Amino acid sequence: MTERESQRQFIIYQKVIEKRKAVYAEHPDTMLPTIKEYLSQSGITQLYQHQADMFNTTRAGENVVITTPTASGKTLAFLLPVLQEILTTPSTRAIFIYPTKALTSDQYRAMLPVVDYFGKNKISIGVYDGDTPVNERSRIRNSANIILTNPEMINMAFLPRHNSNSFIFSNLKYIVIDELHSYRGTFGSHLANIFRRLNRVCRYHTSSPQFLCSSATIANPVELAQNICGKPFTLIENDGSPAPQKHYNIVQPPLVSGDSYRVPAASISANLIPEFVMERRSFIAFCKSRKTVEVVLKEARDKLSYDGIQGQDFSSAISGYRGGYTPLERKDIESKMISGRLQGLVSTNALELGIDIGKVDTTILTGYPGTRASFWQQAGRAGRSGQSSHTYLVLDNLPFDQYIAIEPDWLFVNSSENAVIDKNNLFIQLANVRAAAAELPLTLDDAALFPDLGEIIPVLIRAKELRSEHGKFVWCGQEFPAGAYSLRNMDQERYKVINSVTGNPITEMDETQAFREIYEGAIYMHDGQSYQVLSLDLHSRTAIAKATIENFYTVPFAGTSLSIIKEHKGTEIGRTRYHFGDVNVNYMVSGYKKLQFHNHQNLGFQELEQKLSKAF
Repeated sequence: MTERESQRQFIIYQKVIEKRKAVYAEHPDTMLPTIKEYLSQSGITQLYQHQADMFNTTRAGENVVITTPTASGKTLAFLLPVLQEILTTPSTRAIFIYPTKALTSDQYRAMLPVVDYFGKNKISIGVYDGDTPVNERSRIRNSANIILTNPEMINMAFLPRHNSNSFIFSNLKYIVIDELHSYRGTFGSHLANIFRRLNRVCRYHTSSPQFLCSSATIANPVELAQNICGKPFTLIENDGSPAPQKHYNIVQPPLVSGDSYRVPAASISANLIPEFVMERRSFIAFCKSRKTVEVVLKEARDKLSYDGIQGQDFSSAISGYRGGYTPLERKDIESKMISGRLQGLVSTNALELGIDIGKVDTTILTGYPGTRASFWQQAGRAGRSGQSSHTYLVLDNLPFDQYIAIEPDWLFVNSSENAVIDKNNLFIQLANVRAAAAELPLTLDDAALFPDLGEIIPVLIRAKELRSEHGKFVWCGQEFPAGAYSLRNMDQERYKVINSVTGNPITEMDETQAFREIYEGAIYMHDGQSYQVLSLDLHSRTAIAKATIENFYTVPFAGTSLSIIKEHKGTEIGRTRYHFGDVNVNYMVSGYKKLQFHNHQNLGFQELEQKLSKAF
């Protein structure tokens, strides 16, 4: 039995979705001739039906959310009506919002041909994020028609300085939100409140922008768009793009000989990767955590180094990709993947979004990613070039994964989940009301935007952050309120990992991540290189680490305890009692175990002298 057979014999289910032909539409009659000429010269003689629908619906003045699959041409769909408006009214401004810097940069590159064709005197674009130089920021504010940015910059740069950006807000016609489905939970709830503030600032500057959103397939796209943007929406979901034949394989790891548990999904993925490298496939192997990315990458590189054909070393054919890598590292990896110098990436869900990283034909999912929406997004990264694609879902030894082993059709016959936010969460409202007050004085009319304003204003007055003046409430706090909270999580403490030999930073992370990954004695892995943490200073928030060749990695022994502070109400639901109240959550790391690479054998447990705990 060959190595290839030994891995693929564990496939327990296969499904083929046949290719789909495109449904085309003529260029809309109202489209400018110059845009039609641009499309023709770009080889686009017809639009997909959903692109034409998007153009016509947007031109009719409606807010639109489009939910066609990956690689269906959504970017062009929302770009065309924006171009039409800019070419008709040159003072028009549009803000394109992306959830990550990497996606922002990728979309900027995709739009450059538009600038080249029409000329910078007609279409000017720019990326406005934390890495943008000061002189470039000034150019973008003064002359860019299309500004590509992220929620953090809207929160901390544009809204607090809206008077300095008055020309942008006065002429703001479109707000484009890409990857809408990624704005759920805390992140989406904050964004909804940021748009409450943005709509308030736009009214002050006498503008009322349209919202154009694109989303992966979720159960409630219109509800999510309306909750986040605060306006009614029209849905476009009939996909007119072609799709190649797609092959789906569900892999069940075997039982460990003599035991009742299964081989880890990470081990199967690490064995599949060398096979795909030898077959010259281009692939992404998705993992659910940073640690798993590094373990799979290390084990796959070991196999490619030692098991290569005729003694060749193929370990450089793959790379990791995740949060924690520097922007320069990520850009270098993206460039190598696009150019073909890399055959595959081992990634977290950082590549689940629509970043262009070349012609990928295969995806490996190391464990069910938690939602059908994520499953389809990750699987959809393969086959974007029009060629047939293959997806391998390697099941974890977890209840949900094993349910899929019993009922694999569940993945394919049911719709994706709802994306849920809580925009009226009191703590999130409070953070954004403070920021809103610093932007423009509050009035009781703002209670239409912030439902708990009546409770929040007295609290801020007692804290001497607001004062009442002629029926308005004026900000008088000393700090910069928009910078006082994180949009993506509740943890703002940042820790750095420093190389003990060079003194250079290796990475940085939030405190909760630090307690899981860089406790004293931990093995921290970065692009396949292992570092052993020599010390962790909680005061300077710095870990010192040295490169090591130890053949093991570490897993923290962590626990979470919950204590009830106060119960406000409770009710019976069947045999269960439901409680609503205040609780204290304490997360503690008290030790770690060492696991050997490849066989994942437990080499021992080490208790930490300094327990690491964090209360929420």
